[in-house]
Amino acid sequence: MLKIAFHPLFSYPLPQGHRFPMEKYELLPKQLLHEGTCKAEDFFKPSMPSKEDILAVHTEEYYNSLINLSIDRKAARKIGFPLSDEFIEREQLIAQGTIDGSEYALKYGISLNIAGGTHHAYTDHGEGFCILHDQAIAARYLQKKGLTKKVLIVDLDVHQGNGTAEIFQHDESVFTFSMHGAGNYPFKKEKSDLDIAVADGSGDEVYLRILKNTLPRLIDEQRPDFIFYLSGVDILESDKLGRLNCTMKGCKERDRYVLQMCKDLKIPLQVSMGGGYSPDIRTIIEAHANTFRLAREIYI
Repeated sequence: MLKIAFHPLFSYPLPQGHRFPMEKYELLPKQLLHEGTCKAEDFFKPSMPSKEDILAVHTEEYYNSLINLSIDRKAARKIGFPLSDEFIEREQLIAQGTIDGSEYALKYGISLNIAGGTHHAYTDHGEGFCILHDQAIAARYLQKKGLTKKVLIVDLDVHQGNGTAEIFQHDESVFTFSMHGAGNYPFKKEKSDLDIAVADGSGDEVYLRILKNTLPRLIDEQRPDFIFYLSGVDILESDKLGRLNCTMKGCKERDRYVLQMCKDLKIPLQVSMGGGYSPDIRTIIEAHANTFRLAREIYI
């Protein structure tokens, strides 16, 4: 069974001309339903997370500044979204979607979140369109419940998971792996347990070779019993914020490789979508939809 986190609030209206493609969160589930990749019953609507679950990752001062909308202007600018009560609710729903999804993954092998992958959120601030770190919150939830001993976070978004690295820098039970564009945001990188900076313009062959030479060894060494995968599609050659020049076919092969390996090794997998900034929204939807198509092909 495929279980997919989705809530209508994921697609939140932004000011005209805002560079974040928010409409993808509305269009993606419609496309998956239209083509028959997913059925209505595959989707679940998350509720609000507990304050306790959020505070397992984020500081109370930061959390309160979000809930009370008292965050200062400079910090809000760093996040990049106009903040409101409804928007803060949205971010919490995304986090709960990943929490619930992690439990579904334990039951069914995989789960996916239409949104999420908020890897630039730190313990005490947000940046780069990320406010609350959904996969970190879910990882702490699994730990608290005694459902996992060793977590591996596989971040293949084109941008380094700087917030992920900061959150888990002193936690040996969570191994952070970020494979990202060398010349891309954030320009001041944090130190993940394993960072691989891929040269600009590398393309499919180089990118996939690095991944296939790295992931099996990493899993063999770390022996995770749960994997969080951030499947950003901003590695595409068409992406405004990427630079890696990967094709649609190469991006799909990346996802196939990760999903098939987790399935073969019977390691529960939660997938959050991460970034995608191609000028044509149809390119973004197609690339993200491939992840769901592969999940159905491999797991169902």
